[in-house]
Amino acid sequence: MSNKEVKAALKSARDAIKNKEYKEALKHCKAVLKQEKNNYNAWVFIGLAAAELEQPDQAKGAYKKAIELEPNQLLAWQGLANLYEKPNQIDVKGDLADVYQKLLELYESGDKQKWCDVCNKLVELYHQERKYLEVAETWQKLIRRKQEEGAEKAELHQLWKKMIQLLKDSTRNQDNKTGQLLLTAFEHALDSADAVPGEDHQNLYKDFIQCLSKFPHEVARLEKACHDMMALYPNMSYPLEVLCLHFVNSGILSEKALQCFSRLLEMDASSGPGIIGFGIKCLKEKKYKEAVKSLTEGLQKTNQCPAAWYYLAEAQMKIHEHRNAVLSCNQALEALGTPEGPNLQWKNLVLQLKAETLIKIADADAAEEAIKALEQMIDASSDPVVSALRGQAYLNKGVMDQASKISQELLLSHPDLAEAHALEGFIHYSQKSYEQAEKSFLNAIERKAGTAEYHQYLGLTYWFMSDETKKDKGKALTQFLKAAKLDSYLGSAFYYLGNYYRDIAGDKSRARGCYKKAFELDEIDEESGAAAVNLSVELGDMDTALSILNEVTEKARPGTAKWAWLHRGLYYLRIGQPSQAVADLQAALRADPKDSNCWESLGEAYLNRGSYSTALKSFRKASELNPGLVYSVYRAAALEQILGKYENAIATYQQILKKTENYVPALKG
Repeated sequence: MSNKEVKAALKSARDAIKNKEYKEALKHCKAVLKQEKNNYNAWVFIGLAAAELEQPDQAKGAYKKAIELEPNQLLAWQGLANLYEKPNQIDVKGDLADVYQKLLELYESGDKQKWCDVCNKLVELYHQERKYLEVAETWQKLIRRKQEEGAEKAELHQLWKKMIQLLKDSTRNQDNKTGQLLLTAFEHALDSADAVPGEDHQNLYKDFIQCLSKFPHEVARLEKACHDMMALYPNMSYPLEVLCLHFVNSGILSEKALQCFSRLLEMDASSGPGIIGFGIKCLKEKKYKEAVKSLTEGLQKTNQCPAAWYYLAEAQMKIHEHRNAVLSCNQALEALGTPEGPNLQWKNLVLQLKAETLIKIADADAAEEAIKALEQMIDASSDPVVSALRGQAYLNKGVMDQASKISQELLLSHPDLAEAHALEGFIHYSQKSYEQAEKSFLNAIERKAGTAEYHQYLGLTYWFMSDETKKDKGKALTQFLKAAKLDSYLGSAFYYLGNYYRDIAGDKSRARGCYKKAFELDEIDEESGAAAVNLSVELGDMDTALSILNEVTEKARPGTAKWAWLHRGLYYLRIGQPSQAVADLQAALRADPKDSNCWESLGEAYLNRGSYSTALKSFRKASELNPGLVYSVYRAAALEQILGKYENAIATYQQILKKTENYVPALKG
């Protein structure tokens, strides 16, 4: 085949392809290759025809052969790109990216439009594969090229915005380089914006600040962006809100942070981050109830703030709302998700606080949960304070040997740690080894005098050690007073002060004040509530007694607060208001249906109201529950007599006289 014939055969192949006669084209090409096996165009035409005949492997082989022969010729590369772009081609994205890269190289000094088209395709491909760094670097090349060509500011602005759009999902698993390229794109987009200030520019700024807030190491840049946006848009609260949340999450309450909280609340009194900031300020100022109120309100508006949940739990812990504090810790852990970096530190803080709170609840289930929380802490096994908490949790769970082992190890490794001595004290106290407990708590106080719990337990140790230490003003009383002074929310300190003033000092008025305070701090502390009521009655102050009882019964759910219903029912019985007494005593029985004394009192109330049949049933119920209640048996007999059931009445009187021969009311009956 002569040169002329080769050219003619290639022309015939080209014409056949044009006419979609692909098999014909293949024949011509093969004829050429018999003569010239390295003919570039023949291989390219084979690739084209085979691709159209759905023979991708043959097409790919042909294009690759052509590329091998002429690596810097466009045709084969273009053909290979078209082949890989077909929808039936799978697992070729990596190869296609390489082809696009080569095409960019070949178009570099030639066709600008085609270079841009291929660049767009390559970026799209990288984006589908979530190769965000390659997306960023390739798109930047496109922007640079446009800049060199002298593109208008508006076109460049759109290109930077497109880059932001392409990279916006990359912040989750961000490598630092991609992150920096994204932030640079934001800065260029903001600089190239036309209408400043304007709505588009404002939204772009918001997105920039939101993006910056996801980068823990870009604090300075975040603060600058927020201040710059505030200067441009002084009536917008958004940058201030982000800045406030940044300060909250940083855990540092600087003067700058306080100013930021105040400024935000001046601008928008209902702003979640502003209210949260104010709550943290209250917490630091030891205004715990205000802190709980503000943090709760702020978190209703901005609930995905783990640090704020932690601060709320801390404030709740301070006022001994332990169960609420555990719930807040759980919310913090949920908001943290799977934490990394600074959030890992927050997770440890939350888990430790949760464990401390569960230990204060002091039951076996809470102790088990506390142990689990401590196990979830990262790199905390060597922390002696965490070990002491673990020891307390085992003690509450009743695993004494484990608690003792931790205590002994801590005292050897950290003899100056207050928590180590306190743990030893808790163990001795639980075993009623009061003299050893005294030494341990004194050692703990010597190392950390400002802990109310240590003084409270030392006071309890003296209270139960002996009558002498209980009565000694310098012992139990002094420690309870110190505990109450250090922690004005510690209800149990006020309860024992009440016990001291009532039982030792004989000062009913002061005792009543202490019990009342203890009950105000802990409304489920029935002993304090009942003691405050009883002392008020003894002091002739029925108004105070009733105000306490009314407050409890108003809040009580059905089947609860038996003591308050019973006290008030007996009061109404005493002052001759049987109908009200019946209602209250029934409520008391809903809480405890097996209280024989309560049934007896209910019988008395029905009797005073003139409801004899119901009174009879109540007295019978009382004597069934407790056959030793002679008065109830007698009352039942008396009512049977009134109701004309004489035989029953006689039998019941005789039953009483068998047990108690000289029971005068029965003899009379």
